[in-house]
Amino acid sequence: MYKYIPNALTILRILLVPLFIWLLFFAAIEGASAWALGIFILASITDYFDGFLARKWEVISDFGKIMDPLADKLLVISALLGLTLLDPFRLHPAIFILIFLRELIISFLREIAKKKGLVIAASIWGKLKTLMQMLGIIAALAAPVFLSPLPDYLIAGIRLWFWLVVLITLFSGINYLKILFVLGNKNA
Repeated sequence: MYKYIPNALTILRILLVPLFIWLLFFAAIEGASAWALGIFILASITDYFDGFLARKWEVISDFGKIMDPLADKLLVISALLGLTLLDPFRLHPAIFILIFLRELIISFLREIAKKKGLVIAASIWGKLKTLMQMLGIIAALAAPVFLSPLPDYLIAGIRLWFWLVVLITLFSGINYLKILFVLGNKNA
């Protein structure tokens, strides 16, 4: 029975995304921002535990291989969209577009590589990208919950943080392409 827990956590994360989006964009209830923050943190925790448990119990599944990264991308992209479209941060649209395109392109290439038998593990840059994205999103979602009004320096700091996230995100994408190119040439 325990072998289904990692996939159940992935499904939970996928189900939390629409709730997160509703709270972020549409909820007209008091404390919606705090609830959105809580949902994002809960979903992020399920991401950690589903991978940890799947490896610990050696229950890696095809479902998990496909749906876990998809759930992660849906969560992060929806949060970044909110930070781009909504006050108080209104990140520059280029931040959202560049991160979104990198995730889309690398996910597409990863699937092609997988079909060719190439499995490329996440690099330190990919892990750093994810960590920076998650920390930035949590900080940006938490700031208006705990501080009112937000100081201008904090808004500027969050915006700067996400430009750094873009640089790391693009660098990790370029690093992935280099690894893919080298492995592809070795197998050719």
